[in-house]
Amino acid sequence: MAKIGIMGGTFDPIHNGHLMLGRQAYLEYELDEIWFMPSGTPPHKKDHLVTSVENRCAMVKLAITGYPYFRFSDFEAARSGNTYTAETLRLLRSTYPQHCFYFIIGADSLYEIEKWYHPEAVMAQTTILAAGRDYENAQWTIDEQIQYLNDKYQADIRRLHSEEVDISSASLREMEARGKNIYKYVPKPVEDYIEAHGLYQE
Repeated sequence: MAKIGIMGGTFDPIHNGHLMLGRQAYLEYELDEIWFMPSGTPPHKKDHLVTSVENRCAMVKLAITGYPYFRFSDFEAARSGNTYTAETLRLLRSTYPQHCFYFIIGADSLYEIEKWYHPEAVMAQTTILAAGRDYENAQWTIDEQIQYLNDKYQADIRRLHSEEVDISSASLREMEARGKNIYKYVPKPVEDYIEAHGLYQE
C-alpha cells in the first residue's frame, strides 16, 4: 500500500513554501509520493478573482519538475462546481483503494477546519499532517488544537515539523501587481510563466 501525501490548494501562485512543506512531509513520514492537487472552484475563495485553472495547473507542473517524488494531479481541477475536501477524499479513496492518503495542511487550516464542509468526514477519511507555528491570538497552541480535534473526532492528526515560510500566495499576487520582484519566493520557471502571461497585473 503506497503512502501518498496530498498537497491541495488554490496554488495562485504555487511558491517555495508549498514545495518545502511537501518535501518535509515526504521525508518526515516516509511517504512514497506527494500529489500536488490544485483546486477547481474553491468554495472559500470568494474574496478575489481566482486565476484560471489552466494557468494554476501549468504553474504547479513547472514548480514540481525535478522532484522525482512529486506528482501533479488534476483530480480536483477536472471536477465541475465547488470542490470540497470531504468529497475529494471520498472519491480518492474509492478510486485508489490501494493507497493510504495523508492530507497536508498549514496551521491556518488546522484552526479553521471545524468550519469546513463536513469536517468530521474529512478527519475520518485521512491522516492529517499539520505544519506551522502557534498563533499569537489563538486560544490554543497547535499541539493543543491537534489534541482537541483528535479527541473530539477520533481523528489522526500529526504534527509536521517544517521550517516557517513567511510568504503567502496573496502577498505574492500583491507584490506582482505592484511590480515588485518575487524571484526569491517562487521557482524560476513559475516566475517566468507569471511574467510571460501577465498574471496578477491589476
